[in-house]
Amino acid sequence: MIPRHQAVLLCILLLASLVMAGILFHMRDRAHQRLLAGQDSAPTKAPEVAAPEQATLLVASDDDNSLRAQLQSLPLPADPGARARAVLGKLLDLYAAPDATHPVPGGAASVAQVFLLPAPNSGPGASKTGGTPAQNDTGDELAVINLKGSFVAGHPSGLETETLTVLSICGTLHANLPRVAQVRFLVDGEVRPSLAGHADLTRTYLTADTVTRP
Repeated sequence: MIPRHQAVLLCILLLASLVMAGILFHMRDRAHQRLLAGQDSAPTKAPEVAAPEQATLLVASDDDNSLRAQLQSLPLPADPGARARAVLGKLLDLYAAPDATHPVPGGAASVAQVFLLPAPNSGPGASKTGGTPAQNDTGDELAVINLKGSFVAGHPSGLETETLTVLSICGTLHANLPRVAQVRFLVDGEVRPSLAGHADLTRTYLTADTVTRP
């Protein structure tokens, strides 16, 4: 025979187990209901993005070493720096495509940042003493493009192909942000002597020097 006190204890434990099972079942049912409610209240459409706008890209062609204007519909941010990065990203995506007229690997991810600054005076009043250049009063801007090292490492070497890449970037920026009059290049945040051994990346490029064909 089981002692009376042990029988009572066994009944109490069995009753507690049943109560706990009921509580756990109820909690699981409530969690399931909250999950269903969360799914019903979730947004049914994607977040809004910038509306597509028409951008002008100056696309290089290795066939005749030219730059040709090409219109593209892109979602362009309102912020000028982000806008510049978007149009350059599309340009480099074209160069990374299998049927590119100017094949260069890397694509949009090759542009790390684009900074827009007041352009220093490049006219007769510019500083010639090595000090800080005088700021212009025309509203012109200097674009500083920070490229990734992987893009530079994979860029084909050659004076013509490197020059086409640089000029197409400068021309595309100016076509979409007309105030950009000067362009400087960095690679991983630092000045690099050349793009792939030829095109000088230590100098400031003037967007007015970009020549296009219809």
